[in-house]
Amino acid sequence: MDAPADQSMSPKWGLRCVLGGALMGLANLVPGISGGTMLLAAGIYPRFIQALADLSALRFRKSSVFVLALVGIAAAAAIMLGAGPVKNAVVEHRWAMYSIFIGLTLGGVPVLWQMARPAANAFWAGMIVGLIAMVVLAWLQFRGASSGASREGVAMMFVAGVAGASAMILPGVSGGYLLLVLGVYVPVLAAIDSIVVALRAGDFASAQDPVLTVALPIGIGVGVGILVVSNVIRVVLEKYEQPTLGVLMGLLVGAIFGLWPFQEGVPPQVGEVFKGQVLTAEGLAEITPDKYPTELYAPTFSNIMMAVGLIGVGYMITTLIAKAGGASPRGQSPPSQTP
Repeated sequence: MDAPADQSMSPKWGLRCVLGGALMGLANLVPGISGGTMLLAAGIYPRFIQALADLSALRFRKSSVFVLALVGIAAAAAIMLGAGPVKNAVVEHRWAMYSIFIGLTLGGVPVLWQMARPAANAFWAGMIVGLIAMVVLAWLQFRGASSGASREGVAMMFVAGVAGASAMILPGVSGGYLLLVLGVYVPVLAAIDSIVVALRAGDFASAQDPVLTVALPIGIGVGVGILVVSNVIRVVLEKYEQPTLGVLMGLLVGAIFGLWPFQEGVPPQVGEVFKGQVLTAEGLAEITPDKYPTELYAPTFSNIMMAVGLIGVGYMITTLIAKAGGASPRGQSPPSQTP
């Protein structure tokens, strides 16, 4: 049900929407932190879901448009400003960032567990399915990354947009992690950063390519994800809640396979096949570090201990953020309908 304008369109509520949107935008940049969890932390999750339902049903209520506009603008601003620094950190300090990402991802486990309790057999069966799926996806991801195979293209960016939007409504599920599994995480951040740099320099011609090949298809995918896939997920959660939550739990627990921290970018060599083409000296000079294929390496004992510590830090961050949201999404209610 819709909240009255004087409640969900008040300055206080608008500030909360801006805060929630900014947190959600930053969450989408970081694999492991759920945008839905950030909205829970800001206390606007139920109202945001209600606004999405209004939009998908073509009910353009002022209060719903107000909420979605503020959340969307704040999220977009956070993504545009944060994409560059996050991308550079991942490329230059991959093992450390991936260790933190593992902790952030596993921190979503208590959120989903709270939603699933008491867990039935269907939950555990779904968890096994999700865990197996994640192992397979992680293996495919690594094969693609280590071979330098291209994961870019308009179609893949559209799929990435759909996946990211779908994850927004599920506390505990990270849109950024889905991008990482699809193999487009760094390319997406690099494209966003290129757009920001080009716009700051007033070089609109340079921004055209990343806009058309990345931003536009992802934007369309996000729209489809919000209007179609997100509603499908809600229906599935309502009718098959236990197995669905089990699958999501399996995906989260299996995240450690796709986020194995001890891997590094390795520059390709002249004569190697890279993204379907034999590299020349000129072509090699044009390849930036964010596009290097990755390879596993044997960590030292100190590497392992530092990684474990960073995993713990990431877990604590997500856990504290989730606790700041208070009740579970099923236990929260939208803003009161009486002034």
